[in-house]
Amino acid sequence: MNASACRWCVLIPCLNEEAAIARVIASVLALRVPVIVVDDGSDDRTVDIVRSYPVTLLRHEHRMGKGEALRTGFREALRQGFDAVVTMDGDGQHLAADIPRIVRAAQRYPDHIVIGARMLDREQQPKGRRFANAFADWGISWACAQPVADTQSGQRWYPRRALDLVDLPAQNFVFEAAILIAASRDKHIGVVSVPIASRYAGQFRISHFSPVRDVMRITSYTVGQVLHYGGIRHAYRRSRAAPTIVGDVSSGLLGSAKAAGG
Repeated sequence: MNASACRWCVLIPCLNEEAAIARVIASVLALRVPVIVVDDGSDDRTVDIVRSYPVTLLRHEHRMGKGEALRTGFREALRQGFDAVVTMDGDGQHLAADIPRIVRAAQRYPDHIVIGARMLDREQQPKGRRFANAFADWGISWACAQPVADTQSGQRWYPRRALDLVDLPAQNFVFEAAILIAASRDKHIGVVSVPIASRYAGQFRISHFSPVRDVMRITSYTVGQVLHYGGIRHAYRRSRAAPTIVGDVSSGLLGSAKAAGG
């Protein structure tokens, strides 16, 4: 379904985001789109702050991980009849201002997952995190049998056919990798990326993502999927092509990536 004709909403999973969640929600509501917030068992003021806004709030009584928060949000979006979902984190690192460009890319590439890829201001990324992200991109692209720029970004457009993968048996941060892989291999959904800024400097809380624990989980899952789908060499060759990048960016930024313009 073309993005211009579909109903979509913004989904914000959050955990202890009292410092930023008000700003994040207000910025999204300014776009005049529906918002679903899933609180994953926060023990600060996050829930009270969210309740002051005209959004759908769902809450886990105890922490179940980002994967389950996304799963809860996807199910609610499907229940409300939405055709697509834009996800973004609640800590302020993703900007609502980037959403219109992501939606325009979805209009140009119907039935694709669109990723807000942190390709700008990369020097803000800690070196360890940058290495972990590059390693994940290499492995997950292989499992997807197509190139994916910034497989770890949480700002994404998911079309309806990707939302139908809500029951994939994957938890925590592995869930986002699992969606990419299953969408690519089982549903033949393409992936395109829109450059956004890397935002690590400033008053951000410590990331819930562990570069060691979560990378190990994602790596283990990804290796299993590479073996599961077979055609290992063919998948690897396909994954080495240039990812499709949508946006007005310089050739210096894109390097060898295939720019789609617009």
